[in-house]
Amino acid sequence: MKTYDVTALGELLIDFTHSGHSGAGNELLEVNPGGAPCNVLAMLRRLDKHCAFIGKVGRDAFGDLLEDTIRDVGIDTAGLKRDGHVHTTLAFVHTRAGGERDFSFYRNPGADMMLSADDLDDALLTDCRIFHFGSLSLTHPGCREATREAVRRAREAGALISFDPNLREPLWDDLNEAKAQIAWGIAQCDILKISDNELVFMTGTDDLERGAEMLLGRWPQIRLMNVTAGDDGPFCYYGALRCHEPVVKVDDVIEKTGAGDTFCACILAYVLEHGLDGLTQKDLSDMLRFANAAAAQIIRRKGALRVMPTRDEVLALV
Repeated sequence: MKTYDVTALGELLIDFTHSGHSGAGNELLEVNPGGAPCNVLAMLRRLDKHCAFIGKVGRDAFGDLLEDTIRDVGIDTAGLKRDGHVHTTLAFVHTRAGGERDFSFYRNPGADMMLSADDLDDALLTDCRIFHFGSLSLTHPGCREATREAVRRAREAGALISFDPNLREPLWDDLNEAKAQIAWGIAQCDILKISDNELVFMTGTDDLERGAEMLLGRWPQIRLMNVTAGDDGPFCYYGALRCHEPVVKVDDVIEKTGAGDTFCACILAYVLEHGLDGLTQKDLSDMLRFANAAAAQIIRRKGALRVMPTRDEVLALV
């Protein structure tokens, strides 16, 4: 038995999103707590999983807000560190038609980059069933060293390793370096969630089936891989089994922030509840249908971390 179902490491930041205009015609921006790893944990908490976060925010008002927020949603904050010299990372989210987004980051540097191996809370790494991370903590040498050390400790303690590249190209000085670091992350994981554009980035082919087979051929240690493909729905690869489920269509889409994170959380919840051995075609279909419905719920809401759907709300769409 482990104290934590999932421990995640990475960025915790503020997403500024459009929220109308003032009386003078100026654009209003809403402060939304965000960051992919904590979005994943927030959804897992909605599904009654015990979660802990490892990361760093600034010793500033935004850092206070973020710490209070993840504590309020039930995420253990023992691994959250505060930096007195570097401010909390900020992201400005520009929502396009259909809910797709562009990101502008204020992270040069940002506090999440300052996480070091000395900041790691060993108990959170050795006492979890799944350790989850993404590529933003691999962008710079210090947080990269911390991430690699965290993965090593978690794996040695018997945790499953989950990886979501969550590629944000503007945060990399060199996209060849991004590809190398994402390749390292994929090489560590048992469970991989990757988007169609990330699959193209890593394989050079826009044939998703061929690209998926290329990844699995290069990294055969992957036990469960899910490729999200926007409106085409996700594709699941598990041993010799292949599964595809269409997305759940909703008309009232606000923005797609957190959709992939919500989907990823539901996959991890299914693994926690059913294990990673002996899954059937029906298991994979059930898993994808629930994850699709959860993602459909979150894109009907502004933000993600504070407003994750409950199990009953997801089942209402399933």
